[in-house]
Amino acid sequence: MNNIARFLPFLRWFPLKIDTVKPDFIAGITVALVLIPQSMAYAQLAGMPAYYGLYAAFLPVAIASMFGSSNYLGTGPVAVVSLLTASSLAPLAASGSAQFIALAILLALLVGVVQLSLGLFKLGVVVNFLSHPVIVGFTNAAAIIIGLSQVSKLFGVPMGRSESFMKDIWGVAMQIGDTHLPTLAMGALGIALMWVIKKFKPKWPGVLIAVVVTTVLSFAIGFEKNAAGRMDQIADPELRAMVEGVAAAAKRQDDMAAAKAVKAGALTAAQREKGKHSPEAARLEYELDMADIAAKQAEEEASKLKKALRKVPVALATGTDGVHTVYPADRVPAGMTGDGHTYSLRAVRGDGFKLVGGGEVVGAIPEGLPSVSMPSLDLGAIGSLLSAAIVISLVGFMEAISIAKALATKAKQKVDPNQELIGQGLANIVGGFTQAFPVSGSFSRSAVNFNAGAKTGLAAVITTLFVLLTLLFLTPLLYHLPQAVLAAIIIMAVIGLVNFEAVKHAWHASRHDGIAAGATFIATLLFAPHLDNGIMVGAGLAILLYLYRTMEPRVAQLGRYKDGTLRDVKVNPGIPTSDHIIAMRFDGSLYFANIAFFEDTILEAVAAKPNAEYVLVVGDAINQLDASGEEVVHHLVTRLRDGNMQIVFSGLKKQVLDVMRHTGLFDLIGQENIFATEDQAITAIYERLGDKGADDLFCALKPSRA
Repeated sequence: MNNIARFLPFLRWFPLKIDTVKPDFIAGITVALVLIPQSMAYAQLAGMPAYYGLYAAFLPVAIASMFGSSNYLGTGPVAVVSLLTASSLAPLAASGSAQFIALAILLALLVGVVQLSLGLFKLGVVVNFLSHPVIVGFTNAAAIIIGLSQVSKLFGVPMGRSESFMKDIWGVAMQIGDTHLPTLAMGALGIALMWVIKKFKPKWPGVLIAVVVTTVLSFAIGFEKNAAGRMDQIADPELRAMVEGVAAAAKRQDDMAAAKAVKAGALTAAQREKGKHSPEAARLEYELDMADIAAKQAEEEASKLKKALRKVPVALATGTDGVHTVYPADRVPAGMTGDGHTYSLRAVRGDGFKLVGGGEVVGAIPEGLPSVSMPSLDLGAIGSLLSAAIVISLVGFMEAISIAKALATKAKQKVDPNQELIGQGLANIVGGFTQAFPVSGSFSRSAVNFNAGAKTGLAAVITTLFVLLTLLFLTPLLYHLPQAVLAAIIIMAVIGLVNFEAVKHAWHASRHDGIAAGATFIATLLFAPHLDNGIMVGAGLAILLYLYRTMEPRVAQLGRYKDGTLRDVKVNPGIPTSDHIIAMRFDGSLYFANIAFFEDTILEAVAAKPNAEYVLVVGDAINQLDASGEEVVHHLVTRLRDGNMQIVFSGLKKQVLDVMRHTGLFDLIGQENIFATEDQAITAIYERLGDKGADDLFCALKPSRA
């Protein structure tokens, strides 16, 4: 049974007992009340229609719990992974378009395959390449980017999507004068409700209460005031020409983005099949650059035309024949009756457009379950998404395993990182087949699950069943949910992720860690919306700083302290040293990055005492010896012997001795020159020195150090 449970971890929940099922049921419902509105908000953060968040909050939640090792981890859409999804797909397709949605679903499948592969091959340790300071810096920057990205929805103004996030935010700031006050009021109400409930009634479902209150209010006051229109309804020639221009520009933008994606896929295939420097790859790389320039120009042109069109107020008028016609608000013909609202033209696509006269709401959500289908496995798209899938896999898993371990510690349980990778991988794979975008473990919902009294992963299955009921029967109730409130939910969720104290703590722990955290933070902000570049810069810098730290480890020249122990002469000035023995302790592994420093240090010490006959290397802190280290030590032993000087080692560990034996270095040094402790080595050396060392203060042995 235990062997079966290794492959089907959910069997550990059985047999079901009332004292576990009841708290699991309560916890599952509680998490669902938070998950449903959050998932819709995070879907929009990922650039997807809101209802795709419900798809991502459906089967992946249960699958991750069933095949993971944590009893409390709440999987589903999360802020950081959603933002990474949007930033990864932005260069390939227009946000919210059919192509964008297809790529997001394919990305979920790729993320799942990467995570499942890491879990099956027990490679969970690969996440160690993303050090804690790097994750801290990235999380802080991502939280700020996420929060700022929602400001436009709070103020009811559009936000561009260019290659520079800061430029887009500045564009939003320039439109503050166009703020839609009812939208701002609705968003502010949502934030106020969540803040007050969290402060004074933290056990209440603040997110759900804010959603219910604002949705009811939105319905009651007619917050939306939107309508759909067709090109043939525009009677004014000048206005029609503007709209047709926007539609053409939007089509060019989509076509250029699609062409760019095709070129990127073809380039990846050519580099794989014919080599990175082949003529075919060079040609496609040039064509991709040209496609990128064309795509940017099309995006800028479309953005400029859309901005000009939004500034033209229009009216929806009805003639005596009952036909609805669109006119500029100041040029409605006599005899036409308006509906009393002023609109702006948005979302122009093909022959249709949207008349926006109020605030944005979620709108119609398709009823029923997501369709089950294989994502489109286009090799070009897979090549373009693979690097993003790896980054999202690692960052998402880091977030998941961190909260899983924290809650497991509180509950005095064990979490298996490799099994958790399998659970997260299967969740994303199932999500890829059920119209979901990438998911991960959530800090906030996992904490809610734990605090609500969950006992097993059955709570996540209960959550899934509640989402199922929502998809089947409750989606019409979400129609009037204001988009500004979804933005408020995201902002309130990511405020807790901003933690500059953690960056400061990393600086105090190690200057290099502080530099890595700060550099990751700055790089992520500067590279936004391409967040994967920021985290790669941070990870690379952290590895380089680690290598730099180990290039010059601490080396102590040793003297005899009054209690008989060997100590650093720099820390204990005045303690006796020997004219016959150079004793040194090397606090670091001997490998390619620092072996030259080891050699130089030994040779400098020898040059300072040319009459010494022995060099004692105290190797208690040497944990590793690689091929480069073995080669240099080999030449060093030979070189010193040629100068009538013998090198002696003490305290070497088994793994170091094994390398020496396998390479022949042990035989070169000689068994007689390798000792278990420094005291044994010194005693043996002075026996060899005989009368020459009789008056040496260094040789007077006292009780060995403990």
